Amino acid sequence: MAKKDRQRTAAAQANAQPKEEKPATLKDLLRPDVLDKLKATAQDLKSAEEKRREDLRKREEDARKAEQKRLDNDFEYLLNNSKMDWRSNK
Repeated sequence: MAKKDRQRTAAAQANAQPKEEKPATLKDLLRPDVLDKLKATAQDLKSAEEKRREDLRKREEDARKAEQKRLDNDFEYLLNNSKMDWRSNK
């Protein structure tokens, strides 16, 4: 029981000490209008990167579709990749 009391008093003393001020950060030092401008620029960059990635994904998907369409019209490819089980077509 005495051990618990010592822990409680140590925790109470730690909480009773005045909190030290943290050093000023860059965010605190910047003017609000500059900070807003930086945030807007960061958001613009993020949206531009997202758009670039989406465009790249779409181009890759279109290229895959075009290649598949070309292969579907290639008789040799269809012959090599067809199942040779003609009994299912009787």
